[in-house]
Amino acid sequence: MHKKTKTYIISILIPLFVGGLSALLTRGSMEDYAVLNQPPLSPPGWVFPVVWAILYTLMGISTARIYLSESSLKSDALRLYAVQLIVNFFWTILFFNLDVRLFALIWLILLVALVLRMIILFRRIDAPAAYLQIPYFLWLLFATYLNAGVWLLNR
Repeated sequence: MHKKTKTYIISILIPLFVGGLSALLTRGSMEDYAVLNQPPLSPPGWVFPVVWAILYTLMGISTARIYLSESSLKSDALRLYAVQLIVNFFWTILFFNLDVRLFALIWLILLVALVLRMIILFRRIDAPAAYLQIPYFLWLLFATYLNAGVWLLNR
């Protein structure tokens, strides 16, 4: 298999695996989430796995572009990517499994800041890689609204 193709496949599988593990660890929680008071614009539960699969795929493509670059900033960018992916993973646990919704909201704001920083750094290396992260950033802003709404409406 060509090195570039292998890099793209692995780069896509990593966030899909992290997201899949997160979903596995929080399975059954969507039923609990569905009975909570929801803010306006809350999508139905089936939307979340579809959107996340797309976002994780875009994330992987973006990261492969960074990995394949010759930039001296590549290591810093990949480290930041790994950190935000870990923070992303633990948000799900905090929000769904531990029911610490205010802390999850603060954690999510941290994730938004990390992803914004990642986009800026990716942009310095490869503009298309940065642009591929924008849907993720926008979804996180929407998730922040949902998290805040669920916390406020269910205190």
